[in-house]
Amino acid sequence: MSGRVGDLSPKQAEALDEFRERIRDVYEKLPIQSDHYLLRWLRARSFSVNKAEAMLRKHVEFRKHMKVDSILEDWMPPEVIERYVSGGMCGYDREGSPVWYDVIGPLDPKGLLMSASKQDFLRTKIRESEFLRRECLWQSEKLEKPVESITLIYDCEGLGMKHMYKPAVEAYGEILTMFEENYPEGLKRVLVIKAPKIFPIAYNLIKHFLCEETRRKIIVVGSNWKDVLQKYVAPDQLPVAYGGLLVDPDGDPYCKSRIKYGGVVPKSYYIRDSVKVQYDNFVTISRGSDLQLEYEILVPNCLLRWQFASDGADIGFGIYMKTKAGVKQKVGDMQEVFPTTRYNAHLVPEDGSYTCEEPGIYVIRFDNTYSMLQSKKISFSVDVVLPETHTNSEGQA
Repeated sequence: MSGRVGDLSPKQAEALDEFRERIRDVYEKLPIQSDHYLLRWLRARSFSVNKAEAMLRKHVEFRKHMKVDSILEDWMPPEVIERYVSGGMCGYDREGSPVWYDVIGPLDPKGLLMSASKQDFLRTKIRESEFLRRECLWQSEKLEKPVESITLIYDCEGLGMKHMYKPAVEAYGEILTMFEENYPEGLKRVLVIKAPKIFPIAYNLIKHFLCEETRRKIIVVGSNWKDVLQKYVAPDQLPVAYGGLLVDPDGDPYCKSRIKYGGVVPKSYYIRDSVKVQYDNFVTISRGSDLQLEYEILVPNCLLRWQFASDGADIGFGIYMKTKAGVKQKVGDMQEVFPTTRYNAHLVPEDGSYTCEEPGIYVIRFDNTYSMLQSKKISFSVDVVLPETHTNSEGQA
């Protein structure tokens, strides 16, 4: 049984009756008062009444704390988010559900986080979610059938290393967690299109924020993505740029009046010290010396990711691959894979990543050999992200 109205097993119907009775004291505070809505919470917790009740009561408090009921009327995102966060709703799928586009490539994660608070991004996602919830309600009335979820088209063209910026990944993870906890069963399907080779690594960074049911709704589409999109969205509801017939009133094939495409955030928007980085390690590198850290990579295409800052002066940084295992090698005997460069990490903290295409022992090296007079205090975090290989696929080339 699907666990929806009209398709409940006797046990599921019993759980619904019990759930309805238990949350009677907060029922009037819910944004939608119907069995359709209550069943979303039960399905999200596999019809465990105890877990669904705890989840729903937490949501009621969330709505109160974040002033969700009035967020569409009373709050607007900062200008930098309005102008430079990409995405938007455009059209409806073949079943009448709203279609939302997330356009990843043009996003400037670091610039955005330097220009607005994490709380602003969280509120923006809440505002979008409430907009889509109301859109589903209007569609339900118009079509005279329940419309409870959306189709998400995730355009990954241009996805790259800049999107791996650790504070941005962490902030995105918090936003995903908020959505999962407060808008259960809000996604019908996620269609990932134009995914580059780096997508599995990017997905692996955020997949643990998603529940198993959401992961099953992710479809990675191959080179025939335009045909696949039309399977779910009629051509007259799909922008020309995405293989359909829809254009803006001025003929724009990208439908920019409905979908924002972001861009690089001008530094005039930056807020000083808006990003507070928490480092895992703190060391002092003596004058004329270096620090070498070994990381064993067991499978191809792992991502070696780092952040560091220095105190008082610059520091050199590079990555090497050992040519002999089990022995300490000099720098000249190792293969340099990420050239050593001096960074002004005392002025601006550095972050980056490197895809380790081959298994082996990789050595991250902080270089202070050029400084004969000054020791350097270094704060840093390094982690290894495994590539994800178990995603759904449809129409792979």
